[in-house]
Amino acid sequence: MFTSERGVVEEWLSEFKTLPETSLPNYATNLKDKNSLVSSLYKVIQEPQSELLEPVCHQLFEFYRSGEEQLLRFTLQFLPELIWCYLAVSASRNVHSSGCIEALLLGVYNLEIVDKQGHSKVLSFTIPSLSKPSVYHEPSSIGSMALTESALSQHGLSKVVYSGPHPQREMLTAQNRFEVLTFLLLCYNAALTYMPSVSLQSLCQICSRICVCGYPRQHVRKYKGVSSRIPVSSGFMVQMLTGIYFALYNGEWDLAQKALDDIIYRAQLELYPEPLLVANAIKASLPHGAMKSSKEGTRCIQVEITPTSSRISRNAVTSMSIRGHRWKRHEQPDNNNDTTELGILVIPEISVTNVSGERTGNGEKGRTLGEIDAQHIQGVQETATDPRAESKGLPEIRRQKSVRKMMEDGINSPGRVQF
Repeated sequence: MFTSERGVVEEWLSEFKTLPETSLPNYATNLKDKNSLVSSLYKVIQEPQSELLEPVCHQLFEFYRSGEEQLLRFTLQFLPELIWCYLAVSASRNVHSSGCIEALLLGVYNLEIVDKQGHSKVLSFTIPSLSKPSVYHEPSSIGSMALTESALSQHGLSKVVYSGPHPQREMLTAQNRFEVLTFLLLCYNAALTYMPSVSLQSLCQICSRICVCGYPRQHVRKYKGVSSRIPVSSGFMVQMLTGIYFALYNGEWDLAQKALDDIIYRAQLELYPEPLLVANAIKASLPHGAMKSSKEGTRCIQVEITPTSSRISRNAVTSMSIRGHRWKRHEQPDNNNDTTELGILVIPEISVTNVSGERTGNGEKGRTLGEIDAQHIQGVQETATDPRAESKGLPEIRRQKSVRKMMEDGINSPGRVQF
């Protein structure tokens, strides 16, 4: 650690001690812009033997319990690095050098499990129903499952997951270690949108280190320092994946993708179903080659959302559209100038009254299909060139007219008519 960085940290320690309470909000607002101070504090935390580590941890805890939201987030951004340092020291069985870090983690945990009145918190989360649309899915695309979920949602059978109450802890042991660390990562993930890029980078790096240390992949990643395996729990890995998923689309694509592969690698070795399910779901949803490695700020997930104004397409086939299509077809005028092509006969329009533009009477609507067909045949026969065909066609048409006349008058024909 350089002398200049040490001087920045010492100035920060002395400044807060002499700061009046009235100027605390302004101090908290300007603190997040001090990049040199943040980088110096990371170097202090990464050196367990540093003499500045204990006062730094003490002041970070004072920030957290001050009640100022900006100071609380300032402490939270170092949480991934603090967790890694504690696990690395615990794996090397040098517990005495991590006493101040353990005290800071326990202090943050004991503050988060109670509310302002000192009562234990019970966190609840309602699992979203697939029958209701969201930015991630449309119920219509799911099929029969949407109907089942819709029926359940109408009866109010929504599933709620509860977390807590959590007990107070006075020290970290091998039995309760990952219970505390998992809850701390949950608090960190709740404030992910306020974390700077350096904190997201730290999260991705410590996730990779925790998952591969002591395994053959450590030599591939070229991680030095801790060579023993660090035990992890299934819930702890799920919380790591939550932060990794956020970092993927917020400027840390390369580091987050590497951490995701390492988490899948470790989950396969441990045979943890929950991390494998979440990690493979994240990996399957990633765009292939769409994200660039450049850090151009916050990224977003592109989702196609169905418009909510009109659920029925304008081109949908309905009974009204079919009826209107029939009307248009019947209202279209016939073209009298059509000519016959090869093998195609064009039937001319026949006027009953022989008066142009005259409307037919109501009595003529009852004309049967045979009358119209006969008139069509008559028009076709008139165009024939063979006189024998013409002479044969006229008696047949007259016979059809006489039979039609008898049927209209209500008189049944005495026998079968040969056409």
